[in-house]
Amino acid sequence: MRVAMLTGGGDCPGLNAVMRAVVRRGERTYGDEFLGFVDGWRGVIDGVTMPLSVETLRGTLPRGGTVIGSSRTNPFKIDGGVDACQASLERFEVDALIAIGGDDTLGVADKLAGRGVHVVGVPKTIDNDLSATELTFGFDTAVQIATEAIDRLHTTAESHHRVMVVEVMGRHAGHIAVWSGIAGGATMILIPEEPFDIEAVCSALRDRHENHGKYASIVVVAEGAVPSEGSASLVSGEVDQFGHVRLGGIGMVLANAIEERTGYETRATILGHVQRGGTPTAFDRVLATRFGIAAIEAVHAGAWGQMVALQAGDIVRVPLIEAVGKPKLVDPALYHGVAEVFFAS
Repeated sequence: MRVAMLTGGGDCPGLNAVMRAVVRRGERTYGDEFLGFVDGWRGVIDGVTMPLSVETLRGTLPRGGTVIGSSRTNPFKIDGGVDACQASLERFEVDALIAIGGDDTLGVADKLAGRGVHVVGVPKTIDNDLSATELTFGFDTAVQIATEAIDRLHTTAESHHRVMVVEVMGRHAGHIAVWSGIAGGATMILIPEEPFDIEAVCSALRDRHENHGKYASIVVVAEGAVPSEGSASLVSGEVDQFGHVRLGGIGMVLANAIEERTGYETRATILGHVQRGGTPTAFDRVLATRFGIAAIEAVHAGAWGQMVALQAGDIVRVPLIEAVGKPKLVDPALYHGVAEVFFAS
């Protein structure tokens, strides 16, 4: 078979490991031929490809990012984009397409599957907010990076008796914030699922500092978290082709509000794209490899419109629509039953 792959949306550690596994199993077991569409769906629209093989992907297992590039291009938002995609698949005689991406990338894949395109999905998002799979590769790496940053910030917060606000990724779901916050011993964790009251945050910090002899605190906040009263100043107003508002600024806004209301010296650290880059953890390398092998097996089983997923420790297949129908949010039991036990204590 002639199999094409693409990586869409934000990059994350483990993408190359997926492609490496797909090609190794496909080439050595089935005699498949592979190509990569460059820069996500943009490459499919424009017909820009590069060859992929066991040889070209050697040494990519520990490499972050994606060797075939990525973009947030949406064919359904471009005049003639969908027709161009289908024309490219025919032009390059592609028998099957493996789309590796998050909600947006796989949403496009699901729509194309409905038009008869032979496509299989692989879940990718460091936010871990895709439904139908317990974990996505890249998430473990992002949590590890955030936890290491929190560990380092503890020492400077204690040395200067400061409050440190750490902003991590998480547009709709606060999985990274909760996991890294628990692992890093955060004083408080703020997530998109639970709009917060700034005065309540400040009150808890005052109690910690004045009544419990603590003179340093770490507040972890997901980029999509908002005060309960809302604030237009937290976003830029710009949107991408999938209609997502560009976030950024909640960490600085929160730090300024805390210092103004409590008088405690407060600093903000925005981890941003540092969470996306670099070498994937061992867990993410293994999960990505398992997903890659399962994806090429799904191709040869003709499981079109399906996505590989992790459920109860096993790799299974689920309809793409189950993954993109709605985001997977933080389990309230984890947030309220575990994380909150340590808030401002």
